[in-house]
Amino acid sequence: MSDKTSKGREGEARAAAFLEAKGYTVLERNYRHKRSEIDLIVKKDAWIVFVEVKLRTSDSFGYPEEFVNRKKVMRILEGAEYYTYVNRWEGPVRYDIVSIRQLPNEAEEIRHIEDAFY
Repeated sequence: MSDKTSKGREGEARAAAFLEAKGYTVLERNYRHKRSEIDLIVKKDAWIVFVEVKLRTSDSFGYPEEFVNRKKVMRILEGAEYYTYVNRWEGPVRYDIVSIRQLPNEAEEIRHIEDAFY
């Protein structure tokens, strides 16, 4: 597994634990459909939430959430549409970002951005 892949998996695990601590239930990790990949699909109350996780070890090029571009959003929406269709989900959905910054002093900052796009 490449370093980038292992860092990504590590970030997704931390994001999942963070969301679980906030009362979310993880339904899927790394859900794939065609070209779409959704890092986490979680549920809380009556909501299904599709989550993109971004981890950065440096702010040199911007904050993690700034790396969710239009192409990525379109692929997440495609996968989410298929997921809700296959699972016959008729409730509300939301698209969030969990941004993880590893700070120089080995601390980290995790931000949960609700309703990040659509």
